Amino acid sequence: MTSHAKSTTNGPRHLSAAAIVIAVATAAALLAGCSSSSDSSSSSSGGGKPKDPLAAPPADSGTVVVGSNNFAESIVLMDVYGEALKAKGIKVSYKPNIGTREITYGLVKNGTVTVLPEYNGSLLAFLDKSAAAPTTAEAATAAITAKLDPKLTMLDPAPAEDKDSVTVNAATAAKYHLTSQSTIADLAKVGKDIVVGGSPEFQTRQQGLVGLKSQYGLVPKSFKTLDAGGPLTIAALKNNNVQAADVFSTDASVAREKFVVLQDPKKLFGFANVQPMVSKTGLSSEGVAALNAVSAKLDTKALLDLDDQVQNQKKDPLGVAQAWLKSIGLG
Repeated sequence: MTSHAKSTTNGPRHLSAAAIVIAVATAAALLAGCSSSSDSSSSSSGGGKPKDPLAAPPADSGTVVVGSNNFAESIVLMDVYGEALKAKGIKVSYKPNIGTREITYGLVKNGTVTVLPEYNGSLLAFLDKSAAAPTTAEAATAAITAKLDPKLTMLDPAPAEDKDSVTVNAATAAKYHLTSQSTIADLAKVGKDIVVGGSPEFQTRQQGLVGLKSQYGLVPKSFKTLDAGGPLTIAALKNNNVQAADVFSTDASVAREKFVVLQDPKKLFGFANVQPMVSKTGLSSEGVAALNAVSAKLDTKALLDLDDQVQNQKKDPLGVAQAWLKSIGLG
């Protein structure tokens, strides 16, 4: 799961050192001023200095604070998990669009935020830059737990993933009879006829052309240097300048342009399951059960649909979250 300048290992939540300083300096304004379309407890009365964004809230607040990182998918996941808690009668406030993991991890650690939707592979890379790629979601959780601050814990991972993928455009899918159930190995059979697009480093990474060749036997006709899953890549794929590209698996363009994300059964691109990170003391057992029930129902198809409604159809994330929870009997 890589930023909307994503990278294959670090997920959508990393900044340069200079950017982190700026983000920390502005986090107070973000936390004090932003709120979801639902209720928030971030208001304050009177004057005085702005609250320190890294200061823990009062211990007796009695409110579960659900936060998000600074991109659309994280915000809708925040609403999904938060509204599931509300459906159980738990008092919830929202802190959307806080920033990157460098900021949000500290806020969960000190109790300012109680629940944060995370991505297991990306979080592991953040906590342990030398970590070997896990081979199962369970192994990813175990590796994260070994590095996680003792005040935090991970809930159950969802089947839903947002990660690098080999994605083909609609014309290529139709020509070679590829569907969402097809694998990268199926594309390898016609590799000599396709142009693959991606970031410059995709050419030399194991999680790129090197691994595609060694794991799947995919050797394309040629490679076109584009960006890291950004607008250049999407435009090239849409216009058939490339037939396959490195696209993030729940990018809104997948649904909009009828792209097809190919299955990666050998887990070349690792794991990037949605997985809530929570403060151990901030959530009741009933709340834990409610969030685990949501994750059990949240697969990649559902996440793609949520993203499509918010990013392409411009629907309100809160309303989208509420409707989906009702559709699965958890709203």
